[in-house]
Amino acid sequence: MTPAKPRDVQVLATGEDTRVLRSRTWERLKFEVEYSLQRGTTANSFLIEAEKTALIDPPGESFTEIYLAALQQRFDLKKLDYVILGHVNPNRGATLTALLKLAPQITFVCSNPAAIALRAALPDQTLNITVVRGEETLDLGKGHELKFIPTPSPRWPDGLCTYDPKTQILYTDKFFGAHVCGDQVFDEGWKIYSEDRRFYFDCLHAAQARQVESALDKIADLPVQFYAPSHGPLVRYGLTELTHLYRQWSQDQKSTDLTVALLYASAYGNTATLAQAIAKGITKAGVGVELINCEAVEPAEIQEAIEKCAGFIIGSPTLGGHAPTQIQTALGVVLSNATKTKLAGVFGSYGWSGEAIDLLESKLQDAGYKLGFEPIRVKFKPTDVTLQQCEEAGTDFAQALIKSQKLRAPKQSVNAAQSDRTAQAVGRLVGSLCVVAAKRGEVTSGMLASWVSQATFNPPGLTVAVAKDRAIESLMHKGDKFVLNILAEGKQLRKHFMKSFAPGEDRFAGLETKEANNGCPVLDGALAYLECTVDNRMECGDHWLVYAVVENGHVQQATGMTAVQQRKTGSHY
Repeated sequence: MTPAKPRDVQVLATGEDTRVLRSRTWERLKFEVEYSLQRGTTANSFLIEAEKTALIDPPGESFTEIYLAALQQRFDLKKLDYVILGHVNPNRGATLTALLKLAPQITFVCSNPAAIALRAALPDQTLNITVVRGEETLDLGKGHELKFIPTPSPRWPDGLCTYDPKTQILYTDKFFGAHVCGDQVFDEGWKIYSEDRRFYFDCLHAAQARQVESALDKIADLPVQFYAPSHGPLVRYGLTELTHLYRQWSQDQKSTDLTVALLYASAYGNTATLAQAIAKGITKAGVGVELINCEAVEPAEIQEAIEKCAGFIIGSPTLGGHAPTQIQTALGVVLSNATKTKLAGVFGSYGWSGEAIDLLESKLQDAGYKLGFEPIRVKFKPTDVTLQQCEEAGTDFAQALIKSQKLRAPKQSVNAAQSDRTAQAVGRLVGSLCVVAAKRGEVTSGMLASWVSQATFNPPGLTVAVAKDRAIESLMHKGDKFVLNILAEGKQLRKHFMKSFAPGEDRFAGLETKEANNGCPVLDGALAYLECTVDNRMECGDHWLVYAVVENGHVQQATGMTAVQQRKTGSHY
């Protein structure tokens, strides 16, 4: 096994009087949905040294020691004037506390919500804070007159971008990033980052598309040389394309007919992480999400979202045996305005007890609402397995809404006859029945597949079509491993994988399996199996077409016949 690379800080000039400090790790930092591809990350911080000096976005506590050491080697912290914060979270507290010991003279520059969060995160510190409300500038001299652009969103109500007209650098904080780690500072050959950038957007921004479009509108007229996000390579070569894609992806989310209002509050970030995973599962199924942080909105905004949504989900931490006041207020709005036909959901995290989750469940059930999934209760920090369960619960919730809409839809007209004939013809395409088994870390999933085909001789390769709302889709990215279990004629294994599974349920429970060389499950009853690595994938309508290279294979039943699916229509499996 190749030893893990140590964490380090890469320091390079990026513009006149400007340097980037890229704190790097090739490991995953924490249990968060957007880190699940496990490709490492960079935490980007920026130093502008003009007549006055400013440090933008110091990293979280994972990098505190090496970051400050690298900064002190190149800069006298006694000369530091400002620290600009794109957002504040508890994870940054350790770094900011250590920085204040070395440079107590600094002034923090941030939005008003960030100032409130900063004082809460550093209660024992004397803080100099300049609050940005939208029109202020900060003149560092030598032409670096920084402009601030508030970009609040449900996940980051304190969001703030910073623009330097001297270098035409836009410091974008959580926008336009990617969780990848490497030596490239800029995005040369930017298409290699396409999948990572899309995944990052889907995880962090798809559920707050309205706020993303608002941020895009605010920066549209700025002459920008490159984006400087808080994670991943700086965006220069793919800037125009990525800006267009952010708008397109946001509009795609807003154009869906069905939406879910996802309400939450989060004391320590754990409930917010669960909300993020549930939202990702919902958007995977093609249903829109209106993410609402109840700590940052007025009841009227909650009411508006509840009235127009097809279903709603409420998440809460438990504080002192109760739900926070903001959640109790939101619950009152829901009970007063949501019709009983709307599907509901409940989730939350807790430390020692989970009374808030029980309260939400009982209140909604007593009022006559149907729950779309079993309430999700998570003690302390969620794990990978928990986040997968949340994502699957979100997808099941969305699929239930889609099904209910179809049941209420009018019957097909005679004009659909040609479409029916086409579907019948497409249905005559046949494919081998297989079970795709994938594993990443502690998360395992499987699905029955018939849209499988050999694609290349050299190297031996195949394609698998995976519906966007399949649970296994999140384990089928470039570099992921899976086993293709080719089924023999007979219905036992087929029937097992045709049933519905609860969110997070083990797909292989009760089956005889062994572990392949790549760590994925092999079905003992399979005719043959192939060990594969995903090499590429392409978005195709409602599916991802995954191309994988076959690295190993074995026939387990030399005389058996491959199971084939016969269909009468091409409109469903």
